[in-house]
Amino acid sequence: MKKYNFLAFDLGATSGRTLLGTLCDGKIETKELTRFPHAIIEVNGKFFWNLLGLYNNLKEGLAACAKEGITPESIGIDTWGVDIVPIGEDGSILGMPRAYRDPYTNGAPEKFFEIVPRDEVYSATGIQIMNFNTLYQIYAAVQEGYTPVTQAKQLLFMPDALSYMLTGKAICEYTIASTSQILNPRTAKLEASLLEAAGVSSDIFPELQMPGSVIGPLTDSLASETRIGKVNVVAVAGHDTASAVAAVPAENEHFAYLSSGTWSLMGIETPHPIINEESFRLNFTNEGGVAGTTRFLKNICGMWILEQCRKEWERDGKNYSYPEIVAMAEGAEPFTCFINPDDALFANPESMLGAIESFCKRTEQSAPTNDAQIIRTIFESLALRYREVLEMLEKMAPFAIDVLHIIGGGSKNSLLNQYTANATGKRVVAGPSEATAFGNIMMQAVGAGIVGSLGEARKIIRASIETEEFLPKDREVWDKAYDKFQTLK
Repeated sequence: MKKYNFLAFDLGATSGRTLLGTLCDGKIETKELTRFPHAIIEVNGKFFWNLLGLYNNLKEGLAACAKEGITPESIGIDTWGVDIVPIGEDGSILGMPRAYRDPYTNGAPEKFFEIVPRDEVYSATGIQIMNFNTLYQIYAAVQEGYTPVTQAKQLLFMPDALSYMLTGKAICEYTIASTSQILNPRTAKLEASLLEAAGVSSDIFPELQMPGSVIGPLTDSLASETRIGKVNVVAVAGHDTASAVAAVPAENEHFAYLSSGTWSLMGIETPHPIINEESFRLNFTNEGGVAGTTRFLKNICGMWILEQCRKEWERDGKNYSYPEIVAMAEGAEPFTCFINPDDALFANPESMLGAIESFCKRTEQSAPTNDAQIIRTIFESLALRYREVLEMLEKMAPFAIDVLHIIGGGSKNSLLNQYTANATGKRVVAGPSEATAFGNIMMQAVGAGIVGSLGEARKIIRASIETEEFLPKDREVWDKAYDKFQTLK
């Protein structure tokens, strides 16, 4: 049986990886070639991503693949959403991309709604209102007089900017564009009126391309330097969540998914967007999926809270491993206090530990007294927030939700998975943890004509992985905890 090799770059908000995916005999295997950290960089009060550093990491990944003696069929890149890179008239990169956690967008949506009313923006885009959406980033940059954006000939989303650096070809991939609050999911086109209201040209983004489209080969210099050759870069589902959802090992449509990582994203997959008064009121979003699907979902602040706590503990010399963290939570007293993970306090505080204490004080709860209790509070609160969002989904879904699939790195957290089953009362199926990479690789295979459909891709993934199932327990005590959680404001 012939082997097909694909190279996937999977870039999250705190780290990135290069993975080699091999498809053979109806199964897929992955091998990690490189892994690298990256982080937001603050310069004079502005927060940036190190785009050139990421490009260098990609070059190292290409070279690592070449050292394996493998020339892949293609290359795909997925990243987080919304952030943009300004490109000048001569094709030069005008500046490093501002990061979505930069506070320059605080209050920007409300000011923009003075130009275009809030309900009109949502009706046109079906995207939840979040201050860091691309629309408000552009508006805030223009209001700030931020030269790289005001002088840009083009704007590129993160995966498109990196593929541009690899190939010299500029595109706008559909799923990543759908995170922006500029794309109309009904027409699958960018809303020119919103761009103009934000203060930029209506044609500032390149032409939209669907997942599976070939962007072009690596530049001659890059192909030579890395010794990998003139391999094509393919526009996969450039938004990491779109790639992850493509890898949900579901057997039918009656499922919800939870993509669990720095962010948690809970939603369903539908053939058409859901844009109505209820979705507007509950601030749900309609993002582009693969094969013409819509990802109807809501963002939840996921493991970001724990990650920031770990950084503070490490500065104090407490380097807890992940197994230690889980054991600490398991041994702590249950349900002593709760936080709302999506409260603005937890967006990007100077001290996450301080933010947890402030939230408890504001809601008249006793704050956690030790690190184990903090971890347990985070896990229990996330599980209860998952229930809250899932109940919203069930009111709007066009089908009954029978199972919750947890994918991504968080799917390996068995304790949180069990808490989620307990809180939601749903059967939970965890895995694959490498969902984003699997989705990236499988869309390359679909684009190459090696895999025929999304359904076939999911069948291959089911045959290639082992999942873990969690059934609800202790419903009565979790119901009581949920009642208390819902009173927090």
